[in-house]
Amino acid sequence: MSEVRQKAALAKQASAVMNSLTTEQKNDALRLMADALVKEQQSIIQANHNDIARGRENGTSESLLDRLALNENRIADIAQGLRQIVELSDPVGRILEQFDRPNGLRVEKISVPLGVIGMIYEARPNVTVDAAGLCLKTGNAVVLRGGSAALHSNRRIVEVLREALSHSDMPLEALQLIEDADRASVDEMLKLNGLLDVVIPRGGASLIRNVVANATVPVIETGAGICHTYVDESAELEMASNIAFNAKVQRPSVCNSMETLLVHESFAANHLRVIANRFLAANVAIHGCSRTMSLIPEAEAATDQDYATEYNDYILNIRIVANIEEALMHISQFGTQHSECIVTENAGHAARFLQSVDAAAVYHNASTRFTDGFEFGFGAEIGISTQKLHARGPMGLPALTSTKYRIYGTGQIRG
Repeated sequence: MSEVRQKAALAKQASAVMNSLTTEQKNDALRLMADALVKEQQSIIQANHNDIARGRENGTSESLLDRLALNENRIADIAQGLRQIVELSDPVGRILEQFDRPNGLRVEKISVPLGVIGMIYEARPNVTVDAAGLCLKTGNAVVLRGGSAALHSNRRIVEVLREALSHSDMPLEALQLIEDADRASVDEMLKLNGLLDVVIPRGGASLIRNVVANATVPVIETGAGICHTYVDESAELEMASNIAFNAKVQRPSVCNSMETLLVHESFAANHLRVIANRFLAANVAIHGCSRTMSLIPEAEAATDQDYATEYNDYILNIRIVANIEEALMHISQFGTQHSECIVTENAGHAARFLQSVDAAAVYHNASTRFTDGFEFGFGAEIGISTQKLHARGPMGLPALTSTKYRIYGTGQIRG
């Protein structure tokens, strides 16, 4: 039996126990996990150093290495994320709806765990902990398959978490890590109907496309982030500059960072040079339309391929548009339904943007970097869903539950 099938089968067995755990039993396990991460931080950092060194040898970009890197502060934040999950309400077992039928049947709709979740993701070891915490809190078993770039980090993290679980009422088999780095292990997970109840991919566009195209197990699709900020004619300069700069530069390697800045032509004529100077000083390479290049000679020509690229790097597209209609058309053509922003003092334009843009998160006068489970008050997130079925946007605890009906009778039979 393959590693994938064997570990998925163990997770399936554990899921039967997970379904019966109390909230306090689950919270106790999460507290132990958080404490263990801090206690074992040096061994985790050492394993992470191995991944970083291998990444540099393979020519991995600094922005991607940043996504991979762990240090004491980041591990403390990751552990704190688990503690925040402890403080969140348990969505499992809630009565969502109840009603009586004319024949005397009483019907309740309750929230239940999804079962066994397969999590496929790339080079961000914090996702290992976030996914484990969210899945276990909601009574789900989880099979993790991280990217090969973070294999040493993920292996050590899961060893630490499973050791912590061994001192709790939660079965340690509910947390599994696939260590086979071959792509075939991903392909096998995608077809484990009967063992995995759902697969959630989290990573770049190619990973997500592969999962969506080839899975026979149900998929919750998390999307790539080609995010835009549109600076309207009435935008206030300092606010627009701060929002755009934050959206691109604060952490360019993540999916909610801005890839394209759309600027109204009147605003651009007066202020684009100032904003562009700030980006150039931060070593951001600018790709621009012809009108942008006439104002910013340092810019390279932007192509449709640029507008359709999730850089996750210090590269920014700038396009000057005639009006909000042109901005909306651009977002519709190139956006990935992730996070979009308008900076404007025009209430009508703000309302139109928020209503018209088809995305999981739309912003008025705030950075797209806030599309995040922590920032939304969900604790950690398992991903940001860009689909429209079951869950959309940052996926916290409720997104990892399903429902079932409980029906109470007094001997009724159907005629």
